[in-house]
Amino acid sequence: MKCPMVQWSRLTQRRWALFRANRRGWISLWLFVALVTVSLLSPLIATERPWLVRVGTRWWCPVLRPVREVELGGVFETEADFRDPYVVQTLIRDRGGWILWAPIPWSHDSIDIDCPTPAPSPPSRRHWLGTDDLGRDVVARVLHGLRLSVAFGLVLTAISSVVGILLGVWQGYSGGWVDLLFQRFMELWGAMPRLYILIIASSVLVPGFFTLLVILLLFSWMSLVGVVRAETLRARNFEYVRAARALGVPGWRIALRHVLPNSLVAALTFLPFQLAESLTMLTALDFLGLGLPPGSPSLGELLQQGKANLHAPWLGLTAFVALAVLFMTVVFIGEAVRDVFDPRKTLGVQGGPS
Repeated sequence: MKCPMVQWSRLTQRRWALFRANRRGWISLWLFVALVTVSLLSPLIATERPWLVRVGTRWWCPVLRPVREVELGGVFETEADFRDPYVVQTLIRDRGGWILWAPIPWSHDSIDIDCPTPAPSPPSRRHWLGTDDLGRDVVARVLHGLRLSVAFGLVLTAISSVVGILLGVWQGYSGGWVDLLFQRFMELWGAMPRLYILIIASSVLVPGFFTLLVILLLFSWMSLVGVVRAETLRARNFEYVRAARALGVPGWRIALRHVLPNSLVAALTFLPFQLAESLTMLTALDFLGLGLPPGSPSLGELLQQGKANLHAPWLGLTAFVALAVLFMTVVFIGEAVRDVFDPRKTLGVQGGPS
């Protein structure tokens, strides 16, 4: 008799090998990790505060701690403006100091008032992808927008998946009137006009990250309930489940320890597509002006600017390329995960009788 841990380890190794064999999914995974890493580091990569400032023997790190002008030898107690010629030339360079800037010396809300061309300005050495109609750097807004979009999508996917999986297991394992009544409730709740509810909520509540998260969570949890319910209805009739029920094991323990692991296999294959759906909803709401507060770095808001400024095609093209790369990586990862959990490929089972 083989050890279950050895069998589980071999199955995991087989699935990992299948995932790596899917070249498109493997490359997409690394690309997605790179995008997430760069977006998480966007407050350090795209910032209007220098990384390091040295004057004489003193060092400052403005990107981590704001530096007052009086610390540099000035007269004001407010934070030093490192784009002010007086601060840069008189207080730093004329005294033998130097400044180390970030690769993108602009934040998502920095307005370039000294830009030589009117906003929206085309791509140049000063702004790699140009500026929007308010004079803000497009690269900085894309990086900060990716960070906000990925964080929102991951949080919404995680919470909605946990709620949907638990409700699906409860509905499928209980069966009977619980299953029947909950199905009717889901049909009624799913028929609610989401767009109208969002419009009403945005006019009553203050728009924000968590406000939008709660509103979308009211509907996004339903996507996994049907899949988990179907798997649970199948697993609740397995012999080991009936044996545990006959031994007097509580129903909640059977559902969580024996039925839930079998239902998770089907749910895991839908998680990347659930993430893509969350990102799509956030982008669409920002494009319509019903999403995040005005001024927030958002890819949907950049798309809206591209639509409003057709004479500046770099705005729409940048948002389109960023969204296309993000969605393609998530979808390709989802396809690879779906193939990994396919028993015909994982266990080497041939389809159809010989």
